[in-house]
Amino acid sequence: MIGTRLALLASVVLAHASTSPLRIETSIDAMGGSFDIIAYGPDQNVLRAATDAAGDEIKRIESVMSNYIPTSEWSEINKGVPVRVSAETIDVLKACKRYNEVSGGAFDITVGPLMKVWGFYKGTGRLPHRAEIRTALTRIGSNKIRIEGDRVWFTQPGMEIDPGGIGKGYAVDRAVDVLKQYGITSALVSAARSSIYAMGTPPNNPEGWSVNIRDPKDAKKVAQTVVLRDQSMSTSGNYEKFFFADGKLYSHIMDPRTGYPAQGMLSVSVIAPRCMDSEAWTKPIYIQGRAWAEQHKPHGFRAFVCEDKSAGFRGPFGTQGETESCAWLR
Repeated sequence: MIGTRLALLASVVLAHASTSPLRIETSIDAMGGSFDIIAYGPDQNVLRAATDAAGDEIKRIESVMSNYIPTSEWSEINKGVPVRVSAETIDVLKACKRYNEVSGGAFDITVGPLMKVWGFYKGTGRLPHRAEIRTALTRIGSNKIRIEGDRVWFTQPGMEIDPGGIGKGYAVDRAVDVLKQYGITSALVSAARSSIYAMGTPPNNPEGWSVNIRDPKDAKKVAQTVVLRDQSMSTSGNYEKFFFADGKLYSHIMDPRTGYPAQGMLSVSVIAPRCMDSEAWTKPIYIQGRAWAEQHKPHGFRAFVCEDKSAGFRGPFGTQGETESCAWLR
């Protein structure tokens, strides 16, 4: 009798084990950071093939869109002469021009010259002279990108496109598409923890994937926890890249209309169907603030903002008193 019960118990355990999804994790170094993929499924070989293919796709996107790789299409465009590029690059550039139009110029893929004069291109930052900023501003404007068939060029010398505001999100979307092609239905893809896509649900949570939004002033604290299912979330914060000058913090998030780092926000997180969209929209919301965002953010998008309520733009280290206000936009 006891032997029969043990046999039955063993068969139940084995049946459960055979149906429990397997888990695989992998990391890919690309675009100046780490892309992490977690995927679940019943077949280890399929999981491995899917995550390897997704990693290869991320590296391919980097080879096309990086402005640190001299042979990339985006580097070729930045040489300032008409160049033929792929349909993929054309589609991304057209999307960036649309972001620019609907954001009132707060999102601008041509912000490269400003990133250079402020020292954020291959550097930690510096305070430029006003004349440098004025010169850089003459070389900025998505309306100065010309697209004709498969050819792209600038109408103003000295311009440069910078994929920093869109590239990681686009790469995450492409990796997700590859995972879906392999039949994966449960996965989390993250780019440097700032752009995330949650596919389906993990085995231990039928509601979705729990993701934390960090406190912009303290990396050890959580400002908000969200549950994502077939959604993306991107976060931009002044703690990512910054420097101090004359007691003031200057962040890498540039207002392309003024030529200066945006002020008034500490971080912005946007939830949207596509990671490309969520990453792009963190910038205009960060730059233009809560009131503008509540009037202009796309229908169906959600945004969680942490505003700086101090007398000056103090940054992630805070000041005395109540200086931070975090909330969901209406």
